[in-house]
Amino acid sequence: MVVISWLWKNYVRPFRMKMFGAMFLVVITSILAIIGPLIIGEIVDRVFYNGELDALLPLLILMIVLVFARMTITWCFRMIFETFSQDATCQLRRDMYVKLHEMDFDYFSAHKVGDIMAKMTGDVETVRHFIAWVVYSLFENFMWLSLSLVVLFSIDALLTFTLILVVPIIGFFATRLVKEVRPTFADIRESFSTLNSVVAENIGGNRVVKAFARENHEVEKFQKQNLDFRAKNLTSAGVWAKYLPVLDSLSGTLGVVVILVGGLFVINDRISIGELAVFNGFLWMLAVPMRMFGWLLNDLQRCQASLEKIKEMLEVKPKIPLSNVDVNEDVAVKGFVEFKNVSFHFEDDDSIAVLKNVSFKTQPGETVGILGETGSGKSTLVSLISRFYDAVEGEVLVDGKNVKDWNARQLRDCISTVMQDVFLFSDTTAANIAFANTNADMGRIKHVAQLADAHNFIEALSDGYDTIVGERGTGLSGGQKQRLSLARALLKDPSILILDDTTSAVDMETEYKIQQDLQKVGVDKTTFIIAHRVSSVKDADLILVLNKGEIVERGNHESLMAEGGYYATVYNEQIGLGGGE
Repeated sequence: MVVISWLWKNYVRPFRMKMFGAMFLVVITSILAIIGPLIIGEIVDRVFYNGELDALLPLLILMIVLVFARMTITWCFRMIFETFSQDATCQLRRDMYVKLHEMDFDYFSAHKVGDIMAKMTGDVETVRHFIAWVVYSLFENFMWLSLSLVVLFSIDALLTFTLILVVPIIGFFATRLVKEVRPTFADIRESFSTLNSVVAENIGGNRVVKAFARENHEVEKFQKQNLDFRAKNLTSAGVWAKYLPVLDSLSGTLGVVVILVGGLFVINDRISIGELAVFNGFLWMLAVPMRMFGWLLNDLQRCQASLEKIKEMLEVKPKIPLSNVDVNEDVAVKGFVEFKNVSFHFEDDDSIAVLKNVSFKTQPGETVGILGETGSGKSTLVSLISRFYDAVEGEVLVDGKNVKDWNARQLRDCISTVMQDVFLFSDTTAANIAFANTNADMGRIKHVAQLADAHNFIEALSDGYDTIVGERGTGLSGGQKQRLSLARALLKDPSILILDDTTSAVDMETEYKIQQDLQKVGVDKTTFIIAHRVSSVKDADLILVLNKGEIVERGNHESLMAEGGYYATVYNEQIGLGGGE
């Protein structure tokens, strides 16, 4: 019950006045509910047994008024519960979304999209259902059971005691049910998460699936997980099938007890026929809570399983907190970048060093080109500047200060990164460019689009800058997506510009034009260019060649060509393939 206490403290307690008000209305409806059977007893004794026909109409009118009053009050407290349950889960959902934005790259590497989506949707909805229905149902059933027992004991204690003999038996089977069913809910939750991941991954990779004609394989993979989800649910249903008939049958025995024992009491003049009618009228107030007990325990267990996942997510501490250092608004990043004996490896595999003893220094306005084979550590190196990861050894300095001593938000606000994996939002082309600065006017947006050589193709789209880009840029070529991403980075007007293989999907002529425009706007910017084409970095002030995480060559184009190493070899090969410089 720890997670239920956590839910109350963090998300329900702010709405406790609404909740207590609704609970008060539940008490009122429960009191009204016990009056109905008492009126029936009066009708039986006074009207049918004693012949007081004049009492019939007033008693019937009273019953009708009570029914309508109870219906109205029930509608009111259910709407109150529904309203504040939506308020509570809206805040919960927002906190989860905010938490996602606080998480660093390591978290998303370790958690699948499907698992995160399962928490944001299915688990939150389970919590909402618990607050909106299970909470008041538990209280309402408790009130029914308590009030009915008080009234019945006041009529005849022996008959009432006979009725409640089944309660310990019901408690025994309900306890067994909870013990056996709880693990099945955790299994269902994990299987559902995996199923979500399979679907999300397949949707994201649908083009690869079609390109390799692997639809049947993917369907089989999905069906395998789908059957696992089915099997987990059937296992849980099997537990319910074993215990629910027993619980329902035990609650159903109450009617038999009333007829047999109550009938004998009437024959022996221990109770009147009207009092027997009262007992019979109260049977539903005893039977329903006993029958509902199992279902409410079911929902409680589901809620606990979901809350454990949600709580676990919200309590994860990012390795790189966004606000561990106060923002100094008077300090702006100038662009001095220095690596001092930096080494790095990923936490899940410390046996492989991604970077080894890397050292270099740049001045504001300089351009650094980074070359190397795939997997040599190029992208990881620039990720350390924005502090997407922290160096394991050594220091990464920006303006002479260790990046760990910068406020991460302030630091990243002065850096623009165009990543290898270009991501565009399902929005207009203008909005995608303006993502870095939503206050930018159209003139500024068009200017950076021209610098990225994107203006002409944007104008040629069906609605120009108002054209909706498909999810992840569907409908655009790789080169077009790269140019939109570059325009977005330039609109930010950063002190440090990081281009990770940004022009790999454009032709040589377009790349040359983009480079010329970047030189014009990059005079005061420290620019890092990761590339496989030597032509992308040959004009850089400093060129670094990485091999297995180490800098094996450094210098400018002329000095590296003179060395005759990796850089010169790649340059000559690429120029030879191009037919000349």
